[in-house]
Amino acid sequence: MLHILKKHKFLFSELVKRDFKKKYKGTIMGVGWSVLSPLLTLLIMRLVFTHFFGSSIPHYTIYLFCGNIIFSYFKDSTTQGLEALSANSQIFTRCNVPKYLFLLSKNVESLINFGITVIVLLIFCIIDQITFTWMFVLLIYPIITVFLFNIGLGFILSAMRIFYKDISYLWRVFTLLVMYVSAIFYSTKTYPETIQKLFYLNPVYVYISYFRSIIIDGVIPSVWIHLLMLFYAAVVVAIGLLIYKKFNHKFLYYV
Repeated sequence: MLHILKKHKFLFSELVKRDFKKKYKGTIMGVGWSVLSPLLTLLIMRLVFTHFFGSSIPHYTIYLFCGNIIFSYFKDSTTQGLEALSANSQIFTRCNVPKYLFLLSKNVESLINFGITVIVLLIFCIIDQITFTWMFVLLIYPIITVFLFNIGLGFILSAMRIFYKDISYLWRVFTLLVMYVSAIFYSTKTYPETIQKLFYLNPVYVYISYFRSIIIDGVIPSVWIHLLMLFYAAVVVAIGLLIYKKFNHKFLYYV
């Protein structure tokens, strides 16, 4: 894959630029929405949920922010990835180019937006008087694994979107469900230990909890958590690549 990316370096860079410009085309704020959107969401969540959940959670603003930006990145990346093939069908039906370039460009564009929000998160950490430690460097690990996880899901979803148009509507409902079971605005500690363990079946929650553990608790998650994050990313990427390999030539007949 790296060899093909290098071969189509110009096309890939142009796709990323196009996706980035297209997302903010016609807006006054432009790329500023990458910062303003999560901040507005954070403000609403803080106003709504602080009274019910925030009193017992230390650094509740940062707690919310960690959950919000990880989930928003997951949602944005997979939702855009879902349309990666169908939205570019006029290109790959006329030119012989690797189809996954369209998906990767969407994910890189989402990653850039996510990187901006992480910088804003760190600024909020300073405001909330959270001590910066060397452990913050470890945040690179969940960023890499969630990036791979989103790519893998994008492979699966974009392929399914070609054959089943209804997947776009179903995914909107599913991401709403994921939001509520990812403990973005509440703590899982209020649940019995058995229920707490079930949350780890949700990959998004695992990535969120890693961020919170490093930033708020100042604790490095266990080796088991590291392996679980890698497992989720590796499995969905493997499944996605197999689907692309199996149905690569069939895509042309359904777009």
